[in-house]
Order: sequence, then structure tokens, then C-alpha cells
Amino acid sequence: MSLWSEIKEDFLNVKRNDPAFKSYFDFLFNYPGVWAIFWYRISNRLYKSGFIRLAKIIMGINKIFTQIDIHPGATIGQRVFIDHGIGVVIGETAIIEDDVLIYQGVTLGGVSLSPGKRHPTIKKGVVIGAGAKILGNIEIGEEAKIGANSVVIKDVPPCSTAVGIPAHNIEKGRCKDPFMHNKLPDISKELFEYLVKRVAVLEHILMKDHSELLEKDLELEEIYKSFIESMKN
Repeated sequence: MSLWSEIKEDFLNVKRNDPAFKSYFDFLFNYPGVWAIFWYRISNRLYKSGFIRLAKIIMGINKIFTQIDIHPGATIGQRVFIDHGIGVVIGETAIIEDDVLIYQGVTLGGVSLSPGKRHPTIKKGVVIGAGAKILGNIEIGEEAKIGANSVVIKDVPPCSTAVGIPAHNIEKGRCKDPFMHNKLPDISKELFEYLVKRVAVLEHILMKDHSELLEKDLELEEIYKSFIESMKN
């Protein structure tokens, strides 16, 4: 596909998929992600042709106006949409395949200072939530979803959702489900609820078999209450 065909596809992709799009006038002021990709397309061709310094200058100017930092050496496929986009960082050896959706604040970063492939590979159809950090030479499988503010340091299988710090892979095999940011599971909450219930069961067993422990527990409760009251005074 030619350069201008790719750019045209990027603009049409927004019109087809963003319900906030109302007119082509919106492109001028409301879509920094589209303009970042626009200038990336041009600078990437220059970069590959050996005009490395000029390519970096273009992307440096682009960063000033869009607040999106894309290295001209990165590989970005067709119809990649950076929604809102402020704070997005895409490293030199990152690979992003077709139809990927990236929200604001996402980082595709490296964890090594060694030459070679050190940034993530994002496969086709991936959705990356706001503020997510995907670090190192890892692979995010096709149609996977990355929860907002997650820190991903290991491969994510296709059709799964990764959430948390560090991210854990959950809900595997759900390729076509929409990515609902407000319905992601709260792993910490679920674990805490489990621990509370587990402690309650153990307390019940102890109190049933050792009634003297109940008396000691009540004594400790009274001592604790007295201590708290004294701290307030």
C-alpha cells in the first residue's frame, strides 16, 4: 500500500469507528492521535530511506504539538487508532499490527539497554486501555485486551484480558467481546474477600472446639477498645 493510501485509511478509520466524530473539521483540533500517525507515516519512510536525522526532527516537532512520542523506527500497521493520545510513547523496535486501538497514556517501552528488539509486539486487533504500560520484548496476542493502568511484563495470549500490576491474564478465549473498562474484574478485591471469608471460617472452627479461646479473644477486644479510647483523649 502506498504512503497516501495508508494515510487516507487512517483518517477513514476514525470516521468509521469513532462515535464522537462529527465533521472533518474535528480532525484539526480534536484528534492528536491521527496527526501523530500521519507524521509517523512520513517520517518512517524517511527513516527507512536513510534520512534518520530528518525523520527524528519531524517526530520531535510532532511531539511538541500532539504530546505523543513515536520513534520513527517503530513499525505501525494499518488502521491503528490512538484515541485522544496525550502521553502515548511508542519505542523504536515496537511492532503494532493492523486494527489496534490505543488509549491515552499508553507506553510501549523497553527494559533493556542492549541493541536489538527490546520493545513489545502488539498483534492484530488488540485494545490497550488508558495508562497501560507494556514493557520489554513481549507479545500481546491477537484480539487481546489490556486493562487501564496495567503493567504488562509477560506475553499475553490471544483473546484474553490482562489486568493488574503486574498484569495477570484472565478471561481467555473471548475474542469478540467488547472491551468494557468499567467491567474489568478487581483481582485485589476478590483476593481480599476470599481471605476475609477464610479467616471467618477458621475463627468459627477455633471457637467451636476451644471455648477458652473465645474468652481470651473477648478480653483482647476490651483491651483494644480501651487503648483506642485513650488515644482519642
